[in-house]
Amino acid sequence: MTRMSDAQRQLLALHQQLDACRACPNMIGPVVHGGAVISRIFLVGQAPGPHEGKFGKPFAWTAGKTMFGWFHQALGVSEEDFRQKVYMAAVARCFPGKAKGGGDRKPDPDEISRCRTFLEREVAILKPRLLLPVGTLAIEQVLGQKGPLVDVVGKQLRVKYHGVGTDVIALPHPSGASTWHRTEPGKTLLANALTLIAEHPEAQRAFKRKSA
Repeated sequence: MTRMSDAQRQLLALHQQLDACRACPNMIGPVVHGGAVISRIFLVGQAPGPHEGKFGKPFAWTAGKTMFGWFHQALGVSEEDFRQKVYMAAVARCFPGKAKGGGDRKPDPDEISRCRTFLEREVAILKPRLLLPVGTLAIEQVLGQKGPLVDVVGKQLRVKYHGVGTDVIALPHPSGASTWHRTEPGKTLLANALTLIAEHPEAQRAFKRKSA
């Protein structure tokens, strides 16, 4: 019990440092992060969009509605329950701005590197047993390599992430601009990934589910 309380204090202190970070001149604040949730399930997104800063939480706009719909389908949980049971982080914690060609700009390598120190500390505190990278950039950062989504979505992988061994179940980005998760083979691979999440011991423990 004491260790968990210590972990929460460490997360709250880390969040204070995150909130005060102004290291990236091209990023648009405020810093966005989830709550100081003590969980063995760790979700990693790409970066907040233009609306998340107003709500002060990740995945607070349309992509979030889609993603939480997936988790409701797979786990039978509400968005609120999911946020209370899963630690939510991201490759970058500020809105990168719009790309010249349209859509949100992807964080550049320097911005990713500056935010990585916070991710490293979060992983060290929580020691996750189930990691859920959402979207291509997050998947690449977690797996340490680039490749097509069809090679990783719908599978459970084992990796060492910032020194901690963990299971990884990757998810496509739930953006409305993407058709990947709404057409084949992405639709089936997403369904497979959600089934794997629902069957994972950490998800069953967190959401008090029982194996079929």
